[in-house]
Amino acid sequence: MDKNVGGIDRTGRIVIGTVLVIAGLAALTGYWAIGAVAGGVAIAVAAVLLVTGTTQKCPINEAVGVDTTAEDAE
Repeated sequence: MDKNVGGIDRTGRIVIGTVLVIAGLAALTGYWAIGAVAGGVAIAVAAVLLVTGTTQKCPINEAVGVDTTAEDAE
């Protein structure tokens, strides 16, 4: 699979993923009262965003034919 995540898309995935990890951990440890299930979901979504952002490969982007690395060449 070729790289298909770049530019602002990559940065956004990493930043939002990091924020979701912090929010999920806060929920799981009881510092934020949104519930353990919501905290677990936040961490799961964060994991997907961080992996796709750091590897620059997203299977959903590939399935729909989206390639944001083209923005980097301009």
